[in-house]
Amino acid sequence: MLATIHNGFEKLSKMAVWIGGASLLGAALMVSVDVICRKFFSITMSGSDEYSGYVFAASTTWAYSYCLLHRSNVRIDAFYNLLPRKLCALLDLIGLILLLYFMAIMTYHALIVFWDATICFRDAERKCAVAITTLGTPQWIPLFFWVFGLVMFIITLLFLLIYTTVALCQRNWALVAKLAGVPSVVDTIEEETQGVDVVLSTEENLQNVNRA
Repeated sequence: MLATIHNGFEKLSKMAVWIGGASLLGAALMVSVDVICRKFFSITMSGSDEYSGYVFAASTTWAYSYCLLHRSNVRIDAFYNLLPRKLCALLDLIGLILLLYFMAIMTYHALIVFWDATICFRDAERKCAVAITTLGTPQWIPLFFWVFGLVMFIITLLFLLIYTTVALCQRNWALVAKLAGVPSVVDTIEEETQGVDVVLSTEENLQNVNRA
């Protein structure tokens, strides 16, 4: 059951990454058109830099879950590979707990900012926060997409913490490493060469080559 849910989170995070990537390409195209129009036609598209900033912020948070599930977050592993598997599994769980603690604080304050930006929907006498630009973009719009990515990351992180804890209690060290561990050299090579006809040199392969 947990494996099925994990696959669902992977599909959802992959979809979010594709949406974020497409949005970044659209923002880059908009900025490029703006630069060309300024250079050759003395025309400017007001707000291209502003909107590209919003897109960058939102697409970044939408990619957090994907990076977490694929263990792409930065880890200091100077001594990690020298430790026993049991200790590594425990450290992986502690790392998830600390990450959840930090992100929970960040998401909490982000939700406060978003809540304050939507004051006009709760109090007719007050106005919603707007950008100090010529466009005056209501800040709750970009904040919504930004906070949505953070909330999605928190939910993914909570599930991964539960899944890793269950695997640790079952003494399934390999599953803990697969869920929350530092990727090995082989894992990194396999991910980087995905779709490429590459055969990793395992000990068995080397023995077969020597026999030949």
